[in-house]
Amino acid sequence: MDSVYAPLPASMEVWRSTESVGGKPSIVYLIRAKLSDAGLLFTADTSFKRRLTPRQFFEKNKAPLLVVNTSFFSFSTHQNLNVLIQNGVQLAYQVHSIPGKGRDTLTWRHPLGSALGITKNREADVAWIFTDSISKYPLATQAPVKPRQDSQSVLSKMAFLSMLQPANKPRPWKMNTAVGGGPVLVQGGAIAISNEEEMKFAGRAIDDRHPRTAMGYTRDGWLLILVAEGRHPGKAEGLTLRQTAQLLIDWNCLEGLNLDGGGSSSLLVNGKPTITPSDKEGERAVPGVFLIKSNY
Repeated sequence: MDSVYAPLPASMEVWRSTESVGGKPSIVYLIRAKLSDAGLLFTADTSFKRRLTPRQFFEKNKAPLLVVNTSFFSFSTHQNLNVLIQNGVQLAYQVHSIPGKGRDTLTWRHPLGSALGITKNREADVAWIFTDSISKYPLATQAPVKPRQDSQSVLSKMAFLSMLQPANKPRPWKMNTAVGGGPVLVQGGAIAISNEEEMKFAGRAIDDRHPRTAMGYTRDGWLLILVAEGRHPGKAEGLTLRQTAQLLIDWNCLEGLNLDGGGSSSLLVNGKPTITPSDKEGERAVPGVFLIKSNY
């Protein structure tokens, strides 16, 4: 598919599959980009209290090689609900608190969300992170954390630390670029979905088919970006989270992360569309994206 989206550097590949997944029609795009290539700039962007379509982010960023949607967000406030780091600076923070409902209106639950980051040395990592506006760096753990439940509407740093097992020590997460989403899909090259810990999807929703956006990386230094078209019966019916995880693993993914999907899923390569968005209006406006720019 590289010729369709040319010109692209040799360190960036575009793959398209129309093979059925689980007996259902599917359209999946997989981007591979070599993290060590200094000619590729991996970054992120946000629109601050408003939303832009991926096309508008493409124009705002002067025609990058790639634009893909990332974080979950509030439709009412346009706020990113996950971390976004650009040039080492946190521009959006994790939302750690979920209010209770009904009889539990005075109770708050505090899940720890996940993110994918890339260091200045071009090394990728997927972790569960705690953010606050007074700390330069998020605190990261390498294992999922059971949510805390209390009467506080804000998760303090001390409360976060109390959630951790002794072996799961946090460390400053010094990323140059990062985007959040969740749940984690792949750990150690195997399916490991942390949906319960991150409180992302209720019940058996992880087995529902939807458009998907996901990212991961391989042991030998390839960044993976996957988007799957969905909600188009007979053409592309989407993927479950398990199917998304398995497709990443088929590309040798070491760690992988789910991002916002559904009508938000969108990918532009050199400004050209890939999947057809599920919203009838076309591209959905979002507050945050991941970008690959050319440094050549």
